[in-house]
Amino acid sequence: MSLNDIALTTLDGKPTTFGAYSDKVVLVVNVASRCGLSPQYQQLEELQEKYGSRGFTVLGVPSNQFLQELKTSDDIAEYCSTTWGVTFPMTEKVSVNGRKRHPLYVELVKAKDASGKAGPVMWNFEKFLVLPSGEIKRFRPTTKPDDPAIIAAIEAALPQ
Repeated sequence: MSLNDIALTTLDGKPTTFGAYSDKVVLVVNVASRCGLSPQYQQLEELQEKYGSRGFTVLGVPSNQFLQELKTSDDIAEYCSTTWGVTFPMTEKVSVNGRKRHPLYVELVKAKDASGKAGPVMWNFEKFLVLPSGEIKRFRPTTKPDDPAIIAAIEAALPQ
């Protein structure tokens, strides 16, 4: 299955596909509101503001896989908006690991990180930079969104 064919549902319940972002450089991040890494929302929003007009987007994917996400889509949307001023698109809550892993993550976890390791999502705020070519670059949770490696990969993929 192509990434572009994968069905998604937005946080407000509208059906879409990953293909809606096929012309963009997309930073897919499994987010969780009650995680100690949730301050990364601020840096994610800063990336959205800085590069959004150049063909980039963050795609937040809430997950309760590690038992740190709010219960409802409305609660998640309110938290992200009021606490972090999030404007980037977000999907409904999904599983990123296990038997019920969302098809998007079935594909994403095949990507290797900088040390050559693929496999399950390790924690909240794991990042997958999906390029329009289909290439995927993986960054582990503690790698902050404004890390030079992420910035360099985004800038290299965007039109000048």
